Amino acid sequence: MYPVSRLLLAILEAKRGQKKQSLAFDAVSEISFRCRPWDLDMFMEMNNGRVLTLYDLGRFDLSIRCGLMDVLKRQKWGLAVAGSSVRYRKRVRLFDKVTMRSQVVGMDERWFYIAQSMWVAGEPTSSVLLRTCITARGRSIPTAEVRTAIGAPDWQLAIPDWVTSWNEADKIRPWPPAP
Repeated sequence: MYPVSRLLLAILEAKRGQKKQSLAFDAVSEISFRCRPWDLDMFMEMNNGRVLTLYDLGRFDLSIRCGLMDVLKRQKWGLAVAGSSVRYRKRVRLFDKVTMRSQVVGMDERWFYIAQSMWVAGEPTSSVLLRTCITARGRSIPTAEVRTAIGAPDWQLAIPDWVTSWNEADKIRPWPPAP
């Protein structure tokens, strides 16, 4: 089940944070939460599906605090994930305090690339790289149009080499999927 209560709390906290200090679009957003019993799998660690769901909350926080969410509402646009790559390196256990960091790390004509990570006691536990876009009526909106709508038409963010390599590797992955 989607963590609706956490989503609502994350939205409220992001709005409060936006009022105190808004973020630049490429700034690092940081939220914290505890691993709860309903986040666990049968091995008593945070379920990998839950990890991806909780990364949604970090992207919501970032989009609210940088003002993007207001633009999305005004334009009747949406957010979409078109690709992701996840690394799991350390278990998250019951009641661990998790700190999540989210940041836009690059963009091209169509995509915004977002890197996120989860940390427990100063140690990274997982990270995800996402290819995302802004959508309207079933199509993606060019990043130039989004930048204009957020009031930063000249803003550019070069794509790091490691993101470019991931993107190129993803292009040669078979589609439709093999198995």
